[in-house]
Amino acid sequence: MDDFLTTDVLNYMVYAGTFLGILLVVTSVFQLAQRGETRTEARNRRMQMIDNGADIEEILSVLKPSRTTGIWVKLPLLRDLPNMLAQAGMTIHVSRFLFLCSLASATIFGFASVALPPATAALTGLGLGFLTPLLVVKARRDARMKKLVEQLPDALDLMARGLRVGHPLNISIGSVAAEMPEPIGTEFGIIFDQISFGDDLPDAVQEFADRVGLEDVQYLSASIGIQHGTGGDLARVITILAKVIRGRLTMRQKIQAISSEGRLTAIFLSALPVLIFAFTNITNPTYFGGVREDPLFIPMMATIAALTGLNFLVLRKIVHFRV
Repeated sequence: MDDFLTTDVLNYMVYAGTFLGILLVVTSVFQLAQRGETRTEARNRRMQMIDNGADIEEILSVLKPSRTTGIWVKLPLLRDLPNMLAQAGMTIHVSRFLFLCSLASATIFGFASVALPPATAALTGLGLGFLTPLLVVKARRDARMKKLVEQLPDALDLMARGLRVGHPLNISIGSVAAEMPEPIGTEFGIIFDQISFGDDLPDAVQEFADRVGLEDVQYLSASIGIQHGTGGDLARVITILAKVIRGRLTMRQKIQAISSEGRLTAIFLSALPVLIFAFTNITNPTYFGGVREDPLFIPMMATIAALTGLNFLVLRKIVHFRV
């Protein structure tokens, strides 16, 4: 038993306990930071705010991302954080988000410093306190944008039906906001509120395209902008655009199915060296420990890490296709 509970094993147990504890802290922080969206009588976040008596100006101030400025706009990883939070459907302010990340990092550092050197504990705190929340936000953003693209053809068909029966374009957009669920309902609701608040329709749609950053939405914005300036059968244009988007989605799904084996192989080949290194350290700490003092150890490990990362990037490039 004493042989099993070596210093390295205890350190790994501390790592695992710290990670699980901080994971619970970060999850709790995000749950506290998000607005409630579970009321069944509200189809989306905008409808919930309207149900609570909010006016158009208040709705836009909360749901429409503001052009914020601060020191984080000069940092590479945080430059797009305001847009990323908005695209993820999170209304938390950037300053509050960074404060909660700093609090989580300090908490992690406090726990990790008990068993780790200060430098390692600081890196652990920064990695789990800042990097993990950013990855969570990015995952939520990607999932929400994917769902928005999947809902877009149905929303365009609903708009086209409204235009064919004689409804104005802003009324058709309002019907999408009322009938469609989150996230497309909320985004079209913002457009409808902007128009009601006095913005020009092409400008409101273009802001929507810039806000979500999706190519399919840029096509919609261009179509509405051209029709607004020159006229034409917008219902037919929107119907064709809906068919094109559905075709692109079908093609993406086919490519995902065909390349699934390659993507799984890429993940396995990239993760295998890391798993082997971790398993070897746990089962036989002296395997690498006996050569750590060698001058070539750090250069060789850095080279292996760089080649592993390059392998991951190359394989990812090979099996990911843009449609």
